[in-house]
Amino acid sequence: MFLGEFEHTIDDKGRLIIPAKLRAGLEEGMVITRGLDPCLWVFSPEEWAPLAERISSLPLTNAAFRDFARLMFSGAAEAVPDAQGRVLIPSYLRRYAQLDGDVVIIGLNRRLEIWNRDLWNERKARMEADVDGIAQRLSDLNVGI
Repeated sequence: MFLGEFEHTIDDKGRLIIPAKLRAGLEEGMVITRGLDPCLWVFSPEEWAPLAERISSLPLTNAAFRDFARLMFSGAAEAVPDAQGRVLIPSYLRRYAQLDGDVVIIGLNRRLEIWNRDLWNERKARMEADVDGIAQRLSDLNVGI
């Protein structure tokens, strides 16, 4: 389980240290791909496999499903942390998520997200200012918590 918010820095070579609290389950490797927001999603191999299978089973006749598969698979990269817990984030993924320098890694239970620090702070401020609106939208979707 991944929880919390951690500020880190990507070095000049594109390497990011995965916080020690988040490394459990990622020691053998991870899959990093584009998120649906301007961030990266990080999955353990155990979480990636069923997601990849679900995406692969979507009907090829639906253009939105084909585009989603392209987005997820073409952007995916496998990474294994080194002895210091660093992983190399490919340059195309760093460009997509605007990662250079300060980043925030957030735990979302079954995946991590890696954000440009400024973009994350803007998004978080909007979410915190709209708690009632978020709750209403969940209620409208019949999502009970």
